[in-house]
Amino acid sequence: MRGDGRKPDELRPVNIVPHYLKHAEGSALIELGDTRIICGASVEAGVPAFLKNSGQGWITAEYGMLPRSTGVRMVREATRGRTSGRTQEIQRIIGRSLRAVVDLKKLGTITLWIDCDVIQADGGTRTASVTGGFVALVLALHKLYDEGLIPSIPVKDYVAAVSVGIVGGNMLLDLTYQEDSAAEVDMNVAQTGRGKLVEIQGTSEAGLFTLTQLRQMITLARGGIKELVAAQKEVLGPILGR
Repeated sequence: MRGDGRKPDELRPVNIVPHYLKHAEGSALIELGDTRIICGASVEAGVPAFLKNSGQGWITAEYGMLPRSTGVRMVREATRGRTSGRTQEIQRIIGRSLRAVVDLKKLGTITLWIDCDVIQADGGTRTASVTGGFVALVLALHKLYDEGLIPSIPVKDYVAAVSVGIVGGNMLLDLTYQEDSAAEVDMNVAQTGRGKLVEIQGTSEAGLFTLTQLRQMITLARGGIKELVAAQKEVLGPILGR
């Protein structure tokens, strides 16, 4: 029995609140158990230098944790004067996951910034940022479409992500911070709504794992992602369809 009473293959309760921010072109609050993240999508004219004259747009992400999103106050990275390697890694998985399901050539020369700010952390913040960030992104694209700034909503599929791991010899879905801290194996999986894998990040923390276990963890994650996509469709179904 897990600390919160869940079954090994059970997600924490999921809640997505759209239009959470007043000023952002698209936004959402995602709650996954005690993990809560505000995702905001902002539109900026122009693209990075490496895309100059390409005619295509760009999607990128920034991620941060509020000082009291955890049990002990964290020092802001701005105060430290540098972005940690962990933050950079998380920003990359968010950006890659979202770009995987958008036709960037149909965006025009704009950049969409997806800001994911953790206001309360209890594990799975990077994966929840992908899931909530996608909702914010689609709402921003819908706004651009409504205003006639893009000819269509260039989203090819849904995308969501979840954590899995081996804790005390047991395979678990959607790890809490306590479970993640004790995990022998920790993995994050991002996948599209149609079941195409976008990213797999798997690490042996305190023990090796087999190819069979890898396949089992991916299968476990795919089941969780199917539920997360269903939660996204509750919000985005009128825009993207179900």
